[in-house]
Amino acid sequence: MILSLGLIGIAAAVIYVFIPHDDDAPDLKRVDYHVELLTARRAAAYPVAAPEGLSGSWKATSVRFQADDFDSWHLGFQTPDRQYVQIEQSTQKPSEFIDDATQGADATKTTQRINGQTWTHYTGGRYDALVLPGRHATTVVAGTGSFQQLTEMAAALKTS
Repeated sequence: MILSLGLIGIAAAVIYVFIPHDDDAPDLKRVDYHVELLTARRAAAYPVAAPEGLSGSWKATSVRFQADDFDSWHLGFQTPDRQYVQIEQSTQKPSEFIDDATQGADATKTTQRINGQTWTHYTGGRYDALVLPGRHATTVVAGTGSFQQLTEMAAALKTS
């Protein structure tokens, strides 16, 4: 029985060493979001935001607009260092929307002026976030990226 266990251990070690395996995250496919952006800008009850002028090393990876779900706009990006940053906008009740978009982050007392607007820092959830309450919709820039990357994304947002 000990011999059998030893042979199984050796076989497992050989398989582990000689069978290729990749521990890196998969390379995400770049998506073109311009058609969805145009559709959202025509249909939404608020000015839909999307980045302009980000370097080509930022990769758009997901996009969706749901008019039947509080005019919800989502645009996800992989940062140059393979972190995640998303733009979320919605007419949903702000407290519920922010909790969902930040995945449980809480508001801090820290605010930041970006392009003449005051954004609030949120931390503690799965994502850190910058939140901009608006008259018609709430905008959230959230993700695993640093606050510097979140700020870079928020500064690049344009609504036209």
